[in-house]
Parts: sequence; C-alpha cells; structure tokens
Amino acid sequence: MGNFEQHTNRILNKRMKNFILLGAAGYIAPRHMKAIQETGHRLVAALDKSDNVGVIDKYFPEAAFFTEFERFDRHVNKLIREGIQIDYVTVCSPNYLHDAHIRFGLRIGANVICEKPLVLNPWNFDALRDMEIESVKKVNTILQLRLHPAMIALKEQVEQSAPDKIFDVDVTYITSRGNWYYTSWKGSKEKSGGIATNIGIHFFDVLYWLFGEVQHSEVHLHTHDRAAGYLQLEKARVRWFLSINYDTIPEAVKLTGERTFRSFTVDNEEVEFSGGFTDLHTESYRDVLAGNGFGLSEACKAVEMTYDIRNTQPTGLTDNSHPLVHLPVSPHPFEREELVESY
Repeated sequence: MGNFEQHTNRILNKRMKNFILLGAAGYIAPRHMKAIQETGHRLVAALDKSDNVGVIDKYFPEAAFFTEFERFDRHVNKLIREGIQIDYVTVCSPNYLHDAHIRFGLRIGANVICEKPLVLNPWNFDALRDMEIESVKKVNTILQLRLHPAMIALKEQVEQSAPDKIFDVDVTYITSRGNWYYTSWKGSKEKSGGIATNIGIHFFDVLYWLFGEVQHSEVHLHTHDRAAGYLQLEKARVRWFLSINYDTIPEAVKLTGERTFRSFTVDNEEVEFSGGFTDLHTESYRDVLAGNGFGLSEACKAVEMTYDIRNTQPTGLTDNSHPLVHLPVSPHPFEREELVESY
C-alpha cells in the first residue's frame, strides 16, 4: 500500500465525530464545546431551556439549537433516520437530570460524556450498567483532577511511600457565589446534592484515587453555604472544608481581590494545582475518544462518599475538625418560594 492510500485510510478511520449537547447555557458547557472543537469534531445540536447560548457562535454557529426537549428529540431522531450517526451525547445539564439524560444518550445508540456528579444516588449506577451492556456503549465522566500533573506526581509519591505511612491532608475549597445561587437549582439539595456534591465531588474523587477506600467518615457541618468533615482513608487522614460564602475566604486572599481560594496540603506541604485546574476538559475528551475515559466504575466511589455525607447528621466541632469550621455560619439570605428550573 502506498503512502497516499495509507494517509487516506488514516483520514477515513478518524472520521469527524458528531456530538449533541444537553445544558448548553450552563457554566460548564463552553469547556465542553471547546473540547469538541479542539479534538477536531463537531456539535450538531444542542438543548437548553434558557436561550442565553450565544457562546455557541464561538465554536459551532451551525449547530441546531432547541429550548424544548421534545423538538430536540424529534430533530435528533430525524438526523439518525437520515443516516447521520450521533457518536456522543455530552451532558452538562443540572445534576438531578444527569441520570435521565445519560439514559437518553444510550437509548439513541451514542456514547455519553457527562459532567460531575455522574448521578446523585449510588443505586442509579445499577440501571446505567445494564443499559451500557444492552446498548454496547459507554458512559464517561470528567474527572479532570486525575489528569493534573500535580496530582499524578502526588499519586506516585503515595504509591512509593512506606506501607504503613499515613498522610495528613487538609482540603479547603471556597468559591464565592451570590444570592442567585439559592434561587437556582444549585440551591436545592434535592437537585444539586448540596454543597459537598455540587462543588466538592471532584475533590472527593481525587482523594479516593490518591489515598484509597474510606474507612471512617465524619460530617461536622453541612449548611446551605458550607460543609466540612473528616475522612479516614487507607493512606490518609483528611480534614475538608467547602464553602460558597465569600466571608469564609482568608483575609489575605480577599486583599488580592480574589473570590476563590483553593488549598490542598499533604503533611503541611502545599500541592499547587491552581494552574490547569479548569483547563483539562480537552485532555479528558482526548482520553475518551481514545477509549480510555473514566467510566461508571471510576465515578461511583465519589458519588457514594457524597451521598453518605449528604445523609449524615452533622456532629459539630470535634478534635478532627478543619480549622475553618469554627467560623460563624451566615443565615440563609432568603427563603426560596419557587426554584428556577432553567439550565
């Protein structure tokens, strides 16, 4: 076979994949659009109840867009009948819709790429595993911290440590949110999973990946704007604190004008992972497209951890508490009468 034929075959084998996306107006959707574009594929259709989706113009202005699932579903089925294969369904919708939207993707014969958390409840995995087998397709999720060079280096350090070595870990993640948060679906524990799930699940995933199974878990605080607790893992003692309240940010950080604070210390040594923290979606897509993405088995542990945290009665301060647990808890900014369901 000549060079020309070999080149032609490589092109044919690397056919441009067709994606559809649910949740196009959400905060995380542009990272997925960018990843689809940067991996050389195309978005053919998108859905969101909100029409605030002008960001699509930056990546795929030719993509069809719908605000009603029924019309979106009809359009997708029309594409399939016309012989246009839908290779991947990307799910960026609210957390409580992930399970339904993943099942939609499998039913139309596509692989799925879903944002964290994959689902809210551990038992949802059983039905998805059955559907994967029936459809001969795969459900993938985005666990980008597992791809971060700093975390990969830390994992090597843990694996090379003495068998009886137990690391002392503090995780602090504060990402300020305004009052809009409580009006949106994110402010509903039933729809978002609460603070530990909605903003913390990627940390719980990487903690399990780095340090092993949960042996003991405590929840010291879990309110509308923060959560904190303690984990005993196979290789680590972990104090964790998550918050969306600006007042919990250290004063020195406030002086810089920053509204986010991340700290991950291991034996009092800071693990620097801020650089690249939000830029690993394209790498995640490359892994998925190469057949190496993180699937149901990798995603289930963090879902189990956050489900248990969500359903554990907080104990208050203990000797194992994170240093920021003592901060006064702010009252809920207002009572929600009706949650806005747009996504």
